[in-house]
Amino acid sequence: MTPGDDDNGALATLEQEHQGWHALLDLVNALTPAERTVVGYYGEPGWSVVDVVGHVGAWLAEAHLQLERIVAGTYRQREVDIDGINAQLLDAMRGQSWTVTWTQANSARTMLLLRWAAIDEPGPDARWWIRKAGPDHYDEHLPRLREWVAELHARRA
Repeated sequence: MTPGDDDNGALATLEQEHQGWHALLDLVNALTPAERTVVGYYGEPGWSVVDVVGHVGAWLAEAHLQLERIVAGTYRQREVDIDGINAQLLDAMRGQSWTVTWTQANSARTMLLLRWAAIDEPGPDARWWIRKAGPDHYDEHLPRLREWVAELHARRA
């Protein structure tokens, strides 16, 4: 994937980001603390809701870092190794408590949104990172998260 390909308007992207984040929030809040730690959401070695929130939060932090580079003039467009970044970020968050993971995700989102709001006219690279970490990323995870929450709720009965 290469940054610079996105041409959606900033306001539409911001609205999509809010909708996606709040959909994720609603699903997470529908679970008990114990359910958030149950492995089965995704793949091997197996993700829990804590893991997916840590993953999303880490991408939000990465996007914030890239926006800081864009603003500072030190950003260099490059091919983005999605799988490599995923592995690195998951490793960094693996094993963290729900409280740490949730706080990190919220903090990263807030920092990203603050940096985004301070950019008068986000260029293609900034918009790409915002979409990749925000609305597009939420859209990747929400369908499975909805299924997983339903599966966990069915186990309650």
